[in-house]
Amino acid sequence: MFLISYVVTIICILVAVAFVTLLERKVLGYIQLRKGPNSVGFMGLLQPFSDGIKLFFSEQTYPYMSNFFIYYFSPVFMLLLSFALWVLFPHMVNVYSFNLGILFFLCCTGMGVYGVMLSGWSSNSKYALLGGLRAMAQTISYEVSMAMIMLCFIVFVFSFDLVDFMIYQSNIWFLFFSIPLFFCWLSSCLAETNRSPFDFAEGESELVSGFNVEYSSGGFAFIFLSEYMNIIFMSLLTSVIYLGCDLYSIFFYLKTVIVIFWFIWVRGTLPRFRYDKLMYLTWKTFLPMSLNYFLFFSMFLSLLIVNG
Repeated sequence: MFLISYVVTIICILVAVAFVTLLERKVLGYIQLRKGPNSVGFMGLLQPFSDGIKLFFSEQTYPYMSNFFIYYFSPVFMLLLSFALWVLFPHMVNVYSFNLGILFFLCCTGMGVYGVMLSGWSSNSKYALLGGLRAMAQTISYEVSMAMIMLCFIVFVFSFDLVDFMIYQSNIWFLFFSIPLFFCWLSSCLAETNRSPFDFAEGESELVSGFNVEYSSGGFAFIFLSEYMNIIFMSLLTSVIYLGCDLYSIFFYLKTVIVIFWFIWVRGTLPRFRYDKLMYLTWKTFLPMSLNYFLFFSMFLSLLIVNG
């Protein structure tokens, strides 16, 4: 049953990725006062499938001086890690109980750095290498803040299982007593997924296209799929941790879609940050704030336990 549900989940996520790209292009189009894709199929609904077919059937090229095996393996590795994340999907019927879900999430996001780094290094291009190094520094920095923010709520729930968040938020969402942490979390999500305004790994103005500049055809498609699957998962995790985690309700999925829309809206609105500002933001703002919250929550809960 677990295997069947997991395969169905992955198929649904791949279809969701296709329509998230369409949603992004439509929303960005209307932000910039144009239509976006509207020719292929009714209202452009078949555009993602057209793009996918074009990508996979175009010629696969590779740089002559690249490290051939690692160059081809990196996109596959990134995609497999994104697939692995979806084991954590909190099912309504407990098909597979994952008691250490959040630890597994932190391990997978930590491993994601290697995919970007290896794809940048193995291309043997200075632009790709710079993009990979930037992404590595950025992701490692923001993972520290993200782990601390999650620890604040693990103290409340006293469990690493995502389903337990639903039980503890039955009366009040965690959002309402941790709004500053919520904004820190959203910014960290943008940095973790390499999205604008923190998309330094793909800085077109200075690095051509960043770490994926030498990829074409299937390799580029795998990197693209991996990135958007991570965006959908981070949106789902935001709904789980902050927005009630009401898994039995259609509103859970609606909230996830709203967070995905927010990812797109930010891209259409904000210009790219300066790199040193990005690093200052996590080490001098997010980390101290999350540490203070963690100490406050820990002391508060210990006082409650002591006073019975």
